[in-house]
Amino acid sequence: MTDNARLQTVLDKIDAANSADPTIETFGDTTAPAALLYGQRMSEVLSEFAPDAPELLQIAVRAQHIERWKRKRTDYPKGKPGYLQWRRDAAVFHGERTSALMQQAGYDEAERERVALLLSKKAIKKDTDAQTLEDIACLVFMRWYFGPFAATRTEDELFQIVQKTARKMSAKGREAALTLPLPPSLVPAVTSAG
Repeated sequence: MTDNARLQTVLDKIDAANSADPTIETFGDTTAPAALLYGQRMSEVLSEFAPDAPELLQIAVRAQHIERWKRKRTDYPKGKPGYLQWRRDAAVFHGERTSALMQQAGYDEAERERVALLLSKKAIKKDTDAQTLEDIACLVFMRWYFGPFAATRTEDELFQIVQKTARKMSAKGREAALTLPLPPSLVPAVTSAG
């Protein structure tokens, strides 16, 4: 199997897994499983942000939230410790699930471990691909999910959330964020994060 065919096979497997998401999202005149749509949006933003992204990063980006609905936040205690445990457990699950699909597509152990490491987000700010994955996640949030999220927050809360998000991003990621239609009052949250 060629590398291109192998990559397409694993992306198709990720999409098939995410197609089982019971949460349906409506966009325009179309509806789709939320996890499937999220993964495709991640890949779309990656192709704009880093068109020459390496194969393993492309897989990690598409699989960032693979079958996320299976690990519910409500299954964990409220508060920051419960949230952090949920995130850690979700990252492990995403890495294991993606690794299994990659193995079916012919990827070796080192390649599978690399994607699992990227999905763990342990190397942000130290590893270029891990940082790019984080930038893409932040850009997808700001581009497609910020509006509904913002409706439930005060202006001060929004400023802090956008600033915290921008701090996780690289300089290139923050530049890309400034091209998005953010409310003018939140632009300083991005520019001050560098």
